[in-house]
Amino acid sequence: MASQSLSLQAKEGVHDYENPSVFRRNTLPPRAYFIPETSILLNGVWDFHMAGTPEEAPLPEDKEDEWGTINVPGHWQLQGHGFPWYTNTQFPIPVNPPYVPSENPTGTYRRTFHVPSTWDEKSQLRLRLDGVDSGYHIWVNGTLIGFAQGSRNASEFDVTSILKRDGPNELFVRVYQWSDATYIEDQDQWWLSGIFRDVTLLAVPEQTRIEDWFLRTDLDEKYEDATLLATVDVKTAEKGTVKLTLSELGKNGGAVIATKEAEVTGDNTKVDISIPVTNPKKWTAETPYLYRVDITLGSHAVYQNIGFRKVELKNGLISVNGTPIRIRGVNRHEHHNKFGRAVPIEYAKRDLLIMKNHNINSLRCSHYPPDPRVFQLADELGLWVMDEADLECHGFYDAVARPQDVDEASDYEARKAITFPLAGKYTSENPEWREAYLDRMVQLVQRDKNHTSIIMWSLGNEAFYGENHKAMYEYAKNFDSGRPVHYEGDVKAETADMYSYMYPPIDRLTKLVETEGVKEDGSFEKPVVLCEYGHAMGNGPGGLDDYIEVFEKFPRLQGGYIWEWANHGIWKEDADGKGYYAYGGDFGERPHDGTFVMDGLLHSTHDPTPGLIELKKAYQPLQLSVEGNQLVIKNKYDFVGVDHLSSTYKVEELGENSALVAAGNLEIPKIAAGETVKVDLPSSLANIKSDKEVYITVTFSLKDSTNWAEPSHEIAWIQHKLSGLAEAPKLLNSTLTSKLQVQKSRAKATVSGSDFAITFDTARGYITSWTAAGVPLLEKDEASGAAIIPNFWRAPTDNDNPNDAPYWVRFGVDAFDSFLRSFKINESADKVEVITTTYLSPRVLDWGWETTTTYTIDATGRLTVVVDLKPRGIKPTHIPRVGLNLRLHKSLNNVKYLALGPGESYPDKKSSQHLGVFSATVPELHQHYEVPQEGGNHLETRYVKLTEDHGRGLRATPADAAVWSEEEWRQFSFQVSRYTSETVHKAAHPCDLVEEDATLLRLDARVAGVGTAACGPNVREDLKVHVGDFKFGFVLERVGF
Repeated sequence: MASQSLSLQAKEGVHDYENPSVFRRNTLPPRAYFIPETSILLNGVWDFHMAGTPEEAPLPEDKEDEWGTINVPGHWQLQGHGFPWYTNTQFPIPVNPPYVPSENPTGTYRRTFHVPSTWDEKSQLRLRLDGVDSGYHIWVNGTLIGFAQGSRNASEFDVTSILKRDGPNELFVRVYQWSDATYIEDQDQWWLSGIFRDVTLLAVPEQTRIEDWFLRTDLDEKYEDATLLATVDVKTAEKGTVKLTLSELGKNGGAVIATKEAEVTGDNTKVDISIPVTNPKKWTAETPYLYRVDITLGSHAVYQNIGFRKVELKNGLISVNGTPIRIRGVNRHEHHNKFGRAVPIEYAKRDLLIMKNHNINSLRCSHYPPDPRVFQLADELGLWVMDEADLECHGFYDAVARPQDVDEASDYEARKAITFPLAGKYTSENPEWREAYLDRMVQLVQRDKNHTSIIMWSLGNEAFYGENHKAMYEYAKNFDSGRPVHYEGDVKAETADMYSYMYPPIDRLTKLVETEGVKEDGSFEKPVVLCEYGHAMGNGPGGLDDYIEVFEKFPRLQGGYIWEWANHGIWKEDADGKGYYAYGGDFGERPHDGTFVMDGLLHSTHDPTPGLIELKKAYQPLQLSVEGNQLVIKNKYDFVGVDHLSSTYKVEELGENSALVAAGNLEIPKIAAGETVKVDLPSSLANIKSDKEVYITVTFSLKDSTNWAEPSHEIAWIQHKLSGLAEAPKLLNSTLTSKLQVQKSRAKATVSGSDFAITFDTARGYITSWTAAGVPLLEKDEASGAAIIPNFWRAPTDNDNPNDAPYWVRFGVDAFDSFLRSFKINESADKVEVITTTYLSPRVLDWGWETTTTYTIDATGRLTVVVDLKPRGIKPTHIPRVGLNLRLHKSLNNVKYLALGPGESYPDKKSSQHLGVFSATVPELHQHYEVPQEGGNHLETRYVKLTEDHGRGLRATPADAAVWSEEEWRQFSFQVSRYTSETVHKAAHPCDLVEEDATLLRLDARVAGVGTAACGPNVREDLKVHVGDFKFGFVLERVGF
């Protein structure tokens, strides 16, 4: 490289950062990622200067500016300069490509370093920056050496002639927050700027070196014997020998398998070498067996781990080693709650380990190439990877849709037809941007081409579709024909190798699979993949089982990727010291897209949400069922049998307590991938007699440790009912009886026994208190005046908010008034019956519930509440729930229940939970979400018991079959909390939640599912709570007295 400084503008009068034809100046050609031993990381504490505009930023020769410090890698917005800014689709700047605002925050970085004296003085020296957002100029020792864009792509600069070998060197980097690249990096994440990946100084031989290498593997027609193919680019001025060595990894003994050499000269700097290999162990996501490849030229050596596998479209399906695969995937952004996209590699490894532990087998890199070391981990752990170009320009949709007043509630396909052609003209169909698009594909492919785990390239995300995508596709296929190419924006798969869709409802998905690209004879040439589905925002995703069912029905539908892996919350503390994980708008930015950045299977801490637990069950690789006395096992692995798994069973009698009836191991025969077998369960199970419900649970776990899990890690399970009475749970046998008395006074009536008293408000028709032996059980809610009251509301979930919650609020479901019409007391020798008729109705509107409530108190102090609801007026079609709200004394803090657990369950989100007897405290049963919302429901409740520390309290069960059918009482659910629905609904963050001085119990006859309507299908119709006549009841019994 010449030492003469470049100009700040490649074209006079045009800023580099506003010139779409200038995205790299003076950078070296992209190459496979490899950091040699002769390298030093320049990460650490750098000098830093923040300016409001590029013109106000210092140059290397400026001495008078004030400098602070900053950590590299990192983002300046997370280190006290500016603020994070979240948008999903809309651009945060005026849409005027390629121009950006004059107010363009500019961060300047500076540090000094020394070249190690041990390095060969004849080596070539390079500076490598693996990630800088958005564009930057770079100086060394006062000389401008280049410019680069492409925030998630690396750039290398030859600085050999500029660096001093015997003294300090100054590195000076000016980073622009906004550039023309901003328009094609609009990727549903925080806008965060700065040097956020490694900065490395590395040395390679000057005269004779390996510049790049491309490793491929091919398999014969039987997918047995293989060929290792290597294309090696070298720099040499003289004749030399390139040596290719294939060996086992060190952990596998390190034995050399084969070696081959090829001659190179100054005129022949690219060589192809092939090594035949007899029946090597094959790499798959289930069997990630790797070998080591060493390449040497003179003194220069590089190495790469590689697996033998062949990816192809075979019979219209994505196949690996001749076998169609099933994608059980997730979309992963790079995010850390304190460091943004400066994600430590240990944190990324933890992500991938969690994936493997939850039956996830595929990773889509959304929507840019991640830290390159992620692929080393994916190679080792075993994950199918879709690697995606750093490209999205979704914001052009808003730019064209809003002026046309496009109805966002209208059909998505109709909206696309109106807006996408116009939006695509900005960049995707614009020839001035062709090279910029193409560069992002070149950078992706060249950096990551040697990773076995990468089985697909993707042209980017939500960038519409145009000629520039076609150029990207052509480049990828011409360079690397061994991987299919994905792009969802190519909806008709004109060039893409598969049809790809986002968030389709099941009926539409079925139609697409059956019709798109299907010939008259039913054959097809391209598969279908869901690049995004099952939107995991907040309490969700609901309906995963429906997708799994359609995946199983249509082999052409090869699976998909859940959106998305983790919440993007950023830790923030307010002036009062309260901490929370912030989302859009929490930093005062405008415009923003609010909570839409909190839509992951993991919390911002990267700990699992209930959604990930549900996904693990949906993705389990064994399909299990019980027929008679046989366990039916379908092996849904693509390649392996079940020899690596052990199986155990346990039989439990579930009643007031759980009792283990039997347990043991199951002998499982060999089951090849895709095969179904039936295994006899122990014959002794048929002899089990019980008046309680008896369930068998069969579990499949790892026999041995792997590089991602310990022995006994659970892979799959099933719970099946063996016997039990089809009736509501039995009541407790109470020996406490007493003569009942009724005392009446103004607006009050009290039913009492020898050691208890239940008080009614005769003006309003509700119970206001219940005490037993001096222990307060129920108490009045000040807002409603009742201790027990019918209720139909829940704090909206993220998935309720777009459609259902506004609909419910429009019908006043969140606030009912009560009108007492009659209050009647019937007394007999062994019970007192209080019957009220009330009308429950929202204000303003003309609809409500004609409500008859019967309270029966018997001589044991047992309270039965039966509610009969009949709607009238102009009513909604559906509501979130039907049940009772109870206010218990706060001392009733210990909860024991027989229901689905231990986690939450809803009608379309319950497969991951099993029936059992569980114990917890009230705070433990509050389901935490980083955006407060409905949570913590437990379906199929047989009983729930709440007690104080001495064991005294209440037990709730569904009323007998005279009130409910078996199907109805099995829908009985409960939720317990310290927070009212109103408090949860109003809270922006968990730290805003204010506890009630009570225990709040919800007993429900029906609850609605949760769906994925925040971005996807709503709750299935049969899993909504449709307004109609309801009759339900609960029995409340004293316990511990």
